[in-house]
Amino acid sequence: MDGSHMNGNGASAPFYLAQGDECSLFEAAYDNNLPLLLKGPTGCGKTRFVAHMAARLGRPLYTVACHDDLTAADLVGRYLLKGGETVWVDGPLTRAVREGAICYLDEVVEARKDVTVVLHPLTDDRRILPIDRTGEELEAAPGFMLVASYNPGYQNILKTLKPSTRQRFLSLEFGFPAPAHEVEIVASESGLSVERVKPLVRLAGKLRDLKGQDIEEGVSTRLIVYAATLIAKGMPVERAIRTAMIEPLTDEEDVKRGLTDLVTAVFG
Repeated sequence: MDGSHMNGNGASAPFYLAQGDECSLFEAAYDNNLPLLLKGPTGCGKTRFVAHMAARLGRPLYTVACHDDLTAADLVGRYLLKGGETVWVDGPLTRAVREGAICYLDEVVEARKDVTVVLHPLTDDRRILPIDRTGEELEAAPGFMLVASYNPGYQNILKTLKPSTRQRFLSLEFGFPAPAHEVEIVASESGLSVERVKPLVRLAGKLRDLKGQDIEEGVSTRLIVYAATLIAKGMPVERAIRTAMIEPLTDEEDVKRGLTDLVTAVFG
């Protein structure tokens, strides 16, 4: 499985609260046939942003969740046995190139190295996709756009983008929203009142301050939404926070106790 899914053309744009000029920058990249790289921590809104912009631009979207076993063939396609005969089946990247869709490679550094080689001819003025297996050389249809993302905090010497690949993309850096914006986002997504969301966001800020000390990664906006959703549905606050904002961050019991003390300090 390539982990891809497709959103049809004409879908209403999912909620996204812009933090700056990222929407106009995305549109400029789209209008000028330029590939775009999004950098930022897990759960800060990169995937939602791409879905929002695809719907806003009226383009189909193919999203591929990259992983260690993702190969170029998973993106481009392969021959499969169907009904007793061998037929070629396009992968999500090839479908996007043919249709003029947006192809989003989420956490692209997780994919195998042969994947980036396939992307290179699509990220310069050629905008072509050579398919060795079929002998085709596809020109990207109008509207095609390549978008990729990764979390710089998880990079190491074995998993990083080569400069030759990075410099083929425009790049946008994402971070967690400012507190006032994050409150608005969480309230909108969860249905919990703004006043009840505020202490959750304040707690998230304090948890993020511990990144690199007691915890490897700060709590994401996504997890705050999860906690707020549980609270809105009637779960006790302490249990919702434990389930959505403490347990996902660590397996260490002493660290959990320290984080729980922080919850008590914020909520009393």
